[in-house]
Amino acid sequence: MFKEIILPVLIFAAIGGLFGLLIAFFSKVFAVRVDERVGRVTEMLPGYNCGACGYPGCAGLAEKIVAGKADVKLCKPGKQDMRDAIRNYLNETAKNTQNSNNK
Repeated sequence: MFKEIILPVLIFAAIGGLFGLLIAFFSKVFAVRVDERVGRVTEMLPGYNCGACGYPGCAGLAEKIVAGKADVKLCKPGKQDMRDAIRNYLNETAKNTQNSNNK
């Protein structure tokens, strides 16, 4: 009975545990760091995902704005108060990032 039922179950559990540990290890090694400012800027954009800016939706534009490769003015449906809010947010977070790097 041991060889027929319990041994295969133990082998299966050991293989599952090994794969679980490997997945945990590789999730730490190959983790992709995402700038949290991209999500916040995406929320501040209108959310039409119209592509009028030349990027694939608001998330694509937000990534480029945070990276400094695009200007907020590219968002055609966006109003001036939205543009000012995004610029202020990026200026504040840039100052906070510089201050935390200097410590």
